[in-house]
Amino acid sequence: MIVALFQFELLVRGSESLKDKRRVVKSVKDRLHREHLAAVAEVGRLDSHTVAQMALALVGTDGRHLGEVLDAITNKLRALLDAELGACSRRFIRDVDDLPDSPDDTPDRDALAAEMLRHFDAPERP
Repeated sequence: MIVALFQFELLVRGSESLKDKRRVVKSVKDRLHREHLAAVAEVGRLDSHTVAQMALALVGTDGRHLGEVLDAITNKLRALLDAELGACSRRFIRDVDDLPDSPDDTPDRDALAAEMLRHFDAPERP
């Protein structure tokens, strides 16, 4: 099991109140959940009417597929008309039950690191 986490900021354009921001945030949350079956929540900057700090989680067994889904989500967020994608970061969490029991079963760390880097570079900027 792999959990993909994506944290991002949305800079809400033209928002003059928390109600304006909530409308945009709800729309984004609903769309990402509907189209990608992702769990999405606003996790910070709750009192700001111009910035939403959000997090998204996906669960699966294929890291490459999860990375592709996060790429598609990032592209959708960059194309928003009501908000601009700010700072964002990705992280994969691998189930500890899948880790090797003995040193002989240890995976090739260099290959694993290369695979992770393909999907989880340093925090992205739009």
